[in-house]
Amino acid sequence: MNVFYEEAGTFKIGTILADNNTSLQIEAIHGKRSKIKATSVLFKFDTPPLSEFMSHVHKIVEELDPDFLWECCAQEVEFASNTLAADYFGHSPNPVESAATLMLLQNAPMHFYKKGQGRYKAAPPDALRAALVSLEKKRLQAEQQARYMEQLNQFILPEEFKPRLPQLLYKPEKNSIEWKALEAVCAETKHTPVKLMEKCGAIPCSHDYHFNQFVWQHFPSGIDFNELDSQPVANNINDLPYTDVAAFSIDDASTTEIDDAFSVTSLSLGSFRIGIHIAAPALGIDPDSPLDKTAATRLSTVYLPGNKITMLPEAIINHFTLAENTVCPALSLYLDVSDDFTVIKTESRIEKIKIVANLRHNELEQHFNEIALNKGDFQHTFSQELSLLWKFACKMENQRGKANDINSDKIDYSFEIKNNRVTISERRRGSPIDKVVSELMIYVNMEWGKQLADAGITGIFRSQANGKVRMSTSPAPHQGLGVSQYAWSSSPMRRYVDLINQRQIIALLRNQPPFYTKNSDKLLIAMRDFEMIYSIYGEFQRAMERYWCLRWLVQERIQTINAQVIKENLVKFDHIPFITRIPSLPEMAPSTYVKLQLSEIDLLERTLHAEFLHKQDA
Repeated sequence: MNVFYEEAGTFKIGTILADNNTSLQIEAIHGKRSKIKATSVLFKFDTPPLSEFMSHVHKIVEELDPDFLWECCAQEVEFASNTLAADYFGHSPNPVESAATLMLLQNAPMHFYKKGQGRYKAAPPDALRAALVSLEKKRLQAEQQARYMEQLNQFILPEEFKPRLPQLLYKPEKNSIEWKALEAVCAETKHTPVKLMEKCGAIPCSHDYHFNQFVWQHFPSGIDFNELDSQPVANNINDLPYTDVAAFSIDDASTTEIDDAFSVTSLSLGSFRIGIHIAAPALGIDPDSPLDKTAATRLSTVYLPGNKITMLPEAIINHFTLAENTVCPALSLYLDVSDDFTVIKTESRIEKIKIVANLRHNELEQHFNEIALNKGDFQHTFSQELSLLWKFACKMENQRGKANDINSDKIDYSFEIKNNRVTISERRRGSPIDKVVSELMIYVNMEWGKQLADAGITGIFRSQANGKVRMSTSPAPHQGLGVSQYAWSSSPMRRYVDLINQRQIIALLRNQPPFYTKNSDKLLIAMRDFEMIYSIYGEFQRAMERYWCLRWLVQERIQTINAQVIKENLVKFDHIPFITRIPSLPEMAPSTYVKLQLSEIDLLERTLHAEFLHKQDA
């Protein structure tokens, strides 16, 4: 005697070896013996033979139509499988027909709901229609996924991928059929999704891939200003007093947001007056205006080699930038300085001034450098002014206790991109140009921070203690700079914090109530968001500098390069700001020079492979 039984949701057959009433010992067709509960048996049979039984069952199952059976069975009530089988076959079902009916019911869960052993209920019409629609949808999606995979395996980008490229590249929907197809082909080809997409032509430019990823993540509405860029700028310069000074700026060649300029005016008995002039966009950007809200969202200009995303629209920048041969509104700090370079008086003004020149680093440094200063002779239109500013800067640096600052020996790098070629230039930090600009900026930020603090007006201050820099609405010493307080206010076109502080300074000078109070939500939110976003922008800038370093290595066909050990297996390449780990580097003392073999430069991953060749002589 044989049995047809159910175990763990699966129908099975076997020959009875022993019947213990509540349980049975059976032997499966392949000889395996097991013990089953008597209650799991659906029916017993003698014929056909056990070896032929399931083939007969499957043959009938193939002929059964679940749709037809669903129409035949009783609706809204439970039924036994044998009842349905008798109705369908027109007679009391034999064992094969009973088993076939049970398997059909079990394999059609959309049509029939299981209610117990051998008992079912027909699915409601609406539920069945929905289930069939879903099944058809899955079938079509499976066909589409297979088509996608076939194309991707041939490195052909499916047309349906093109409008969804940003999502697929930067924030894929893991349940989409596009991603499932991409993931499946990546598993077959051992490519990363980005590499596979590149091979399919979806990433024609590695630079644009990185730039667009950043924009996608942090500028979801795009980087254009739309109607804000065409809005007229309020012309409020006419009401400002004019001061007749010859002001000049010092910036690199690519700077368009010229925030600061300087002037030097002779006074009696060898003393002189230094003017530190800061662009004044706060005079034309009303708090809570659409333009202000946009700036408060961006919080800073984003810099990267060869490009930038400005905080303010071009029209606003052009209106307030301190461009040469123009009369510009400015927030100015004047320092009356004695012949020994001691500051004897300060005065702040809201005014308009004439910018007579925009000096650029690459041209100015040919004349204004340490060699020329040591000789005491350099020829330049502003040689007298620059010499005085240099001596004043040196004294201010001494007063801050930073004359021997080791940071002055570090190298800064500039990137110039023309026609898709990159030039990387080195400049030693602490050059006369750097020292003049940085010391005057430190002074103005320190002094205006002091004026705000003395007047009890809230500003956003930067402080440093125990090596940690933080921002707050309360003044505190900045140990790294050696000043008692420091409030960023010298770059109001490039940093929203500076724009906020400029509004507060203007209110102080005009004897008006300040816009921001100590507990102002707008002030606190801007301060909190700025720290986070400024870090993100800085990390992006470093990542893109790393990218352009790799581009330079490819461009110059560099195969070996010298590098200096920083610590353990971390090294810095010569002449470019590229730091990486070298797994094959033996134990070396920091500052040791080594030669490396380069290979496998990957511009999408921003990585390379480097092998240690040998130690270099000191």
